[in-house]
Amino acid sequence: MVATYEGDPAATSYGEVIACYPALRAISSYRVAHELHLLGVPLIPRIITEMAHSETGIDIHPAATIGSHFTIDHGTGVVIGATSIIGSHVKLYQGVTLGAKSFPLDAEGKPIKGIARHPILEDHVIVYSNSTILGRITIGRGAIIGGNVWVTEDVAPGTKVLQRT
Repeated sequence: MVATYEGDPAATSYGEVIACYPALRAISSYRVAHELHLLGVPLIPRIITEMAHSETGIDIHPAATIGSHFTIDHGTGVVIGATSIIGSHVKLYQGVTLGAKSFPLDAEGKPIKGIARHPILEDHVIVYSNSTILGRITIGRGAIIGGNVWVTEDVAPGTKVLQRT
């Protein structure tokens, strides 16, 4: 809640953030679901995050790892995959996808489960609207990913990746 309030100049109070910001609902649900996931509780963590997804348009898998002071501004359409790792003080905007580029298949052509396939975002990363980050790549500390950018390779710390016009 603090990250959302402090990171949004339009937020006028903590009460407004609690009552009106869908990202807070999605992140709170994720936090509970993640703890249940870590305890090995079956199905319930996914039910919790899917309920939040249906209410907010923000899809956070309970197996993802997310640090403190994380926020999502405007939220709708955000997808955070199961093996994503997000550091502290990270901010995402609407429409961001942290997804898999591909996944290996077994001899029967079925996806092999349990393989790290989603991105790692280190501390103090900002990802602007409608950007897509795919694969097990690392976005370095303090990097900024501009809007409408497609990223499939590591990004060095402090780098700005912007759309070319």
